[in-house]
Amino acid sequence: MDLHVELPPAVDAAGLLALAEGHHGRTARALGVREAAGHLVKVYALQAPGRTVGPQDVDAALDLAAGHLALGRVRGSLGLAVLIVHAGGDGDYVLVHSWIEGHMSDLAVFTGPAGRPAELRPGRAGLAPCVWEAALLAHEREAFSRHVLDGKGPLTERLTAWSADALEGQVR
Repeated sequence: MDLHVELPPAVDAAGLLALAEGHHGRTARALGVREAAGHLVKVYALQAPGRTVGPQDVDAALDLAAGHLALGRVRGSLGLAVLIVHAGGDGDYVLVHSWIEGHMSDLAVFTGPAGRPAELRPGRAGLAPCVWEAALLAHEREAFSRHVLDGKGPLTERLTAWSADALEGQVR
């Protein structure tokens, strides 16, 4: 197939071009490592233009994460997680990503109306990270591999290096 001549019928050219036209950077802030349900949780705030993540949003997200991570051992958790608190353009999102046995990971996505953290609920089946959330998770995959899996020395030193390796600034 010559893509310069024709596209497959499922390719939505207008939709893709509209996304490209509206694509923009979002601000990511690292908020340190906290503990939730016995897990070390690296916390990020991700903000759409004109939106902010406040302390109450982070507290609500940590409560959600603790509830999700409480069954961690049963789910094969290794005790490390990433929490993304996303004040999105169309609502709020909380992602809880944890590393589990067998080089695998577990992801929970919660969604809700903007500015109403008490109304966050599990996202629909099949919902995956958006492009900005995926940028943070890609960084975290690299940090986990570099510092924990490929790192040298005692585990405490590896986890300290992982904790300090955070992405900040504009993500696209």
